[in-house]
Amino acid sequence: MTDAKLFQPFQLGALTLKNRVVMAPLTRNRATPGNAANALIAEQYRQRAGAGLLITEASPISQQGQGYINTPWIATDEQVAGWRLVTDAVHQAGGAIFVQLWHVGRVSHVSLQPDGGAPVAPSTLRANTKTFLGSGFVDVSEPRALATEELQGVVNDYVKAAKNATRAGFDGVEIHAANGYLLDQFQRDSSNKRTDAYGGSIENRARLTLEVIDAMLAALPPEKIGIRFSPVSPANDVADSNPQALFGYLVEQVGKRKLAYVHIVEGATGGPRDYAPFDYAALRKSFGGAYIANNGYDRDMALNAVETGAADLVAFGRPFISNPDLVDRLRTGAALAELDKSTLYGGDAHGYTDYPRLGQ
Repeated sequence: MTDAKLFQPFQLGALTLKNRVVMAPLTRNRATPGNAANALIAEQYRQRAGAGLLITEASPISQQGQGYINTPWIATDEQVAGWRLVTDAVHQAGGAIFVQLWHVGRVSHVSLQPDGGAPVAPSTLRANTKTFLGSGFVDVSEPRALATEELQGVVNDYVKAAKNATRAGFDGVEIHAANGYLLDQFQRDSSNKRTDAYGGSIENRARLTLEVIDAMLAALPPEKIGIRFSPVSPANDVADSNPQALFGYLVEQVGKRKLAYVHIVEGATGGPRDYAPFDYAALRKSFGGAYIANNGYDRDMALNAVETGAADLVAFGRPFISNPDLVDRLRTGAALAELDKSTLYGGDAHGYTDYPRLGQ
């Protein structure tokens, strides 16, 4: 199957991807003091540049957007310089890389927020989830509801981050509107109880996400912007009473804006793909552009998805952690190395850049 469609080039806007395997975002908590990417992070991505497209770990757009310790932001000049180490290393290795832009909303802790304040959210509803601090995983803090007049500031932070991504040398950006973080909190009716123009109807709950996209389109061409959704995932304590209608509307609107791709988490993030019924093929059809399938794909599933046209590209997450040469292993059918779960979050090069390649 070395000539399978999964391993053939794909045209993503002006980018020619060398194959259709995508490295999904993987938070690993190894930023330097100052929340900047560093040489160790750059080496980790360089090793995995065999993927057609790398999507970085989620990168906070501001301190308000941070929810986990030691994640590399994209807000300051120092942080832009840190990410430039990464993009230079990936490009020198012949890879392409987008940065995932992140605002966690209520999935945060007061110790990470400006002046120790409460995390922000669409509504004053505490999530039943945890976040990672230096001491380990702890319960998230009680949030406060964002005032309507504050939302433009959030939009502005996304635009600034998009501009910083260009300065850092990224090939594009992915808007993180999935997994129960801020934009997803606005999208879902379990976490959004607002009564202003950003709550209630599907159109209102989708408003902030679409305003972020429209503002970013003034800074970047659409072919340099992708977006990630997780229609039925309960990650970080979110749910919706009618996900098919909600995400059908969102993807249709994204399609009208001609974004580079939609990146869809199918099922529960990191869990069962059949978590809840959902017609993903309808999203692919209504979008009309590149569809990245994600969640629990193995070699056979990925080969089939691309061959049948169910997806244009397939994203792999955890398999890339312990297999820096994952594309070669998929191409040849070689066995995959197991990951060391004890080194997933925080630490040094061990369990990060020391996984061997085939033949080593």
